Amino acid sequence: MTEATGHGAGYFERVSENRFVPTPHASGAWAADEQHFSPLAGLVVHEIERTRVSEGRPALPMSRIGFDILGRIALEEFDVHVETVRPGRTIELVQATVVIAGRAVVTARAWYLADLDTTVVAGGEPDLLPSPESASRWPMDSVWPGGYIASLDTRQVGAPSAGRATVWASTSVDLVVGERAGALASFLALVDTANGIGVRRDPTEWMFPNLDLTIHLYRQPEGRWTGLDTTVTFGPTGQGLTSTVLHDVRGPVGCAQQILTVRPQPELAVRTA
Repeated sequence: MTEATGHGAGYFERVSENRFVPTPHASGAWAADEQHFSPLAGLVVHEIERTRVSEGRPALPMSRIGFDILGRIALEEFDVHVETVRPGRTIELVQATVVIAGRAVVTARAWYLADLDTTVVAGGEPDLLPSPESASRWPMDSVWPGGYIASLDTRQVGAPSAGRATVWASTSVDLVVGERAGALASFLALVDTANGIGVRRDPTEWMFPNLDLTIHLYRQPEGRWTGLDTTVTFGPTGQGLTSTVLHDVRGPVGCAQQILTVRPQPELAVRTA
């Protein structure tokens, strides 16, 4: 594994056409030997877009992508496979699979819809967020460990509370070493951060990892900042939900949801048994 060393480094290195190695910047918040899902989601989008261009697919905007996390994502080499499931001139469905040691660990399905001028009927958006420059710097690594969290520039909008927070996130770390990622992949590479910004309970006592990430977009994001206006709900039977309105610096662009498995950390479970 090549050591990542700051600006110009990446979360991943490409070692062949479809194969990647995660750098220390990609290490997770729940375990040091796992990948954080957020940059991996961005990489999957990067690979979907790269494949569509190489195949000459229609230049349609991505409107929805849903990721299912099938198991532990080890901090190891992996492959990303992309296929067009439903081709079309105005609507397409693309699928991607992340494979580690012969086992699928993530699947993703993305819908692409026709780009039409609907300005005359546009409306219904949430309010804009204050700009990142006006927000207070928040060291997210004061709450969470891991290389990915340490790589972020996070700015907090207003005062957070249990299960409620609004944060701007950005990073100077490239998605793939030596490659230029598009605005969409770079934006979506930060969305999974949402589950860590409005924590309801201390993550050293309770676990609440997400099993999926589903993103809907009604406008394509722009710029280097991802705005996360997030609410976290814990239910009474071990399930939770993280819901986020997504923003770029121009305004809201869509929303994201993550289903959570909520359970006490093993040490707490033993103490309270």
